Amino acid sequence: MFRIPKIAYIATVVLLLTGCAAKSSNDLVLVTHDSVVISKSLIARFEKSSGLKLTIVKAGDAGALTNKLVLTKGDPIADAVYGIDNTFIGKAEDNGILEKSTVTAIDYADICFNYDKTWFEAHAIATPKTWLELTQPRYKNLTVIENPTTSSTGLGFLAATVARFGEGKWQPFWSALKANGVKVDAGWEDAYYTDFSGSAGKGDYPIVLSYSSSPADEANTAAILDGCFRQTEYAATLTGSKNPTGAAKLIEWLGSLEFQNSMPASMYVYPINKKAAIPESWATKAPEATSSLGENLKISQRREAWLKQWGNLFG
Repeated sequence: MFRIPKIAYIATVVLLLTGCAAKSSNDLVLVTHDSVVISKSLIARFEKSSGLKLTIVKAGDAGALTNKLVLTKGDPIADAVYGIDNTFIGKAEDNGILEKSTVTAIDYADICFNYDKTWFEAHAIATPKTWLELTQPRYKNLTVIENPTTSSTGLGFLAATVARFGEGKWQPFWSALKANGVKVDAGWEDAYYTDFSGSAGKGDYPIVLSYSSSPADEANTAAILDGCFRQTEYAATLTGSKNPTGAAKLIEWLGSLEFQNSMPASMYVYPINKKAAIPESWATKAPEATSSLGENLKISQRREAWLKQWGNLFG
């Protein structure tokens, strides 16, 4: 799930539409998760260059997006999808909702914990240096995360814990985290913009599961850069698309410098195109993780087992 600036988030209109795939050769429907931000001017330029009319449909967090596409497999709600990440891409491919030859990486970001520096200074509590410390009594009732069954951000962190402790050995950490008062939200927006004290929502939790790039838009937050999860997001043509030619043009455009250059400022992610421009301030305010865990796990094969075990702990 992208990290988006608060102004863009407030302005986003979430559309949950069904049965709206392209109806003519000039119509093209893209389904995304709620945090994708593509400006009107960018859309206008794409439409002018491609001769297509683009409609964007929002369908929840990346996990909810994937589940919705699986449920509507026989009658796809769009022609292309952008925002399924490496925690859910296996589920999408296993269910045959994507044209595999079209799956294309578009961006990446590091899922890391963020903390509110002002809150910790005011309460004279040392900030955590690693998420392993979040089970300590000093951090009781201070952390909010996302549910891994509905959020790619949450699932990424779950994978990181499996990688850190090993299969069958990660459950005690989660039990300790639960006992220490962790709050679990359905998606990233609720966790970051409502419950996190360091964002616009001014919530009650000074530690949030977010991204290494999130502090670029917040003056008084920082990220724990150790033991993060490298999240990669993809675009693809949906199986049964009514406009696969248009979908191919869109996917090519999403990888172009025109779009890739816009991503750091609009969605706070790293563009996959190494020629794209990255703000100079990101070197200090939004650096990549110093270490990451879990990307090499067989997530598609183990996801359901992990989620069942996680659900037994948090159900």
